[in-house]
Amino acid sequence: TKDIPVANFIMHEIHCSRNIEVCRYCSESVPKSEMKNHMESEHGQVTCKCRMKIERSLLKDHEASACPLRPALCQYCDLQLAFSKLQDHEIYCGARTERCGGCGRNIMMKDLKEHPQVCG
Repeated sequence: TKDIPVANFIMHEIHCSRNIEVCRYCSESVPKSEMKNHMESEHGQVTCKCRMKIERSLLKDHEASACPLRPALCQYCDLQLAFSKLQDHEIYCGARTERCGGCGRNIMMKDLKEHPQVCG
């Protein structure tokens, strides 16, 4: 590899300082002419369906793993509902009973997985 001549390095530094800006939010190097678009597309505030204001670039992760309104499945009946309602639903749903074909007893849904080990 060759060393960059000092004169070229100085020209490179001048070019960068005139044309490139570092984003104050994400430290990404962005052409100055694109900074406005970068700020709007990456760091502009949007409102999620849960009414939380969040940076546009973080919305997908929020919707997938943090939003209280994200879809979630009940482990007992596979009903899809909002994550924020899942716990109350599963308490109710897990307390429903189903008759065991082996011993004939009514077993709560929440105990059905373990029941075969203690059945009959």
